Amino acid sequence: MNSIEIRHIVFDIGKVLIHYDPQLPFSRIIPDEAERQWFFANVCTHEWNIEQDRGRSWAEAEALLIRDHPDREEHIRAFRRHWHEMVPHAYGETVTIMENLIAAGRDVTMLTNFASDTFREAQQRFPFLKLPRGVTVSGDVRLIKPDVAIYRTHAEAFDLEPAATLFIDDSVANVEGARAAGWHAVHFTDAHRLRSDLASYGIEPAPLAASGMASAGGSSARPS
Repeated sequence: MNSIEIRHIVFDIGKVLIHYDPQLPFSRIIPDEAERQWFFANVCTHEWNIEQDRGRSWAEAEALLIRDHPDREEHIRAFRRHWHEMVPHAYGETVTIMENLIAAGRDVTMLTNFASDTFREAQQRFPFLKLPRGVTVSGDVRLIKPDVAIYRTHAEAFDLEPAATLFIDDSVANVEGARAAGWHAVHFTDAHRLRSDLASYGIEPAPLAASGMASAGGSSARPS
């Protein structure tokens, strides 16, 4: 067991607490797989989308793409219009771990790359996102992981001691960013691995509820 005392636990959100996949609505909007993959590689790219996480407005983001791809206007606007379909459910087992940590009196916050408006929408759909002590949203502070500055901003905002902080993220790059900021960090792959990682730091959340996948605001239904 690790002898380090962890007093603060910080959760990422996307692909840790809630599912995210832009392919979900676009498999219907652009049925042809080759065309759909071209669209994500050349139009609504990851690099384009991450700028909304950095604080750029959707109106500006759409205008930039429509200028260069006027024939794709409807598909470009569909990205924000159908965003809710990209986040269809929560990871019930991970949510249970977080809820149990909070119930046990652990200091839990969240740090996420998320556009400001879609994060507020997610909070309404998934009420457990309001349970932690607070959250740093990249779109609000105009910084994104893995920039060390966003970890420092979060630590200052919530009075976290970096050496006593444990971060949980599905991205290896973001995990390394946290470590560069002086935090401890674990790479999230699934809830059972997370329980093992927490135990290595002497943190034992209560036993998991029935295995499953929570729908928006709901309880577990299918394996995550």
